[in-house]
Amino acid sequence: MPRPARSERTSGGNKWSQRVTDTSAALQLDEGVFTWSDPGAIAKSLKDSAERSTRRKASPFRSAMSMLCFYINRAGTQLPDERLATLEAAKDELRALFGRSRQRPAPPTRRRS
Repeated sequence: MPRPARSERTSGGNKWSQRVTDTSAALQLDEGVFTWSDPGAIAKSLKDSAERSTRRKASPFRSAMSMLCFYINRAGTQLPDERLATLEAAKDELRALFGRSRQRPAPPTRRRS
């Protein structure tokens, strides 16, 4: 049986990525954490949530970083440059909180067309 068209799969405006963010069993995130303006506060909140979780499948660092990357990737080009910069800075803060270093060079800035 063929898969339903994308519009049929997301009927009612419900997005699977929003459902994952809202109902993830692995981490209980603070409300609106990805909208905060302080990268350090975002990183600390994600770290605390990951360390507190008993249902995560990966290390606390990996769980926290994965949730942050998931949010950035799902927002895609809809994410304003200022918000993207804040969230990218939160990644660096998260690495620092866990005593990790960036393993790859910083990604190039994206161009808007």
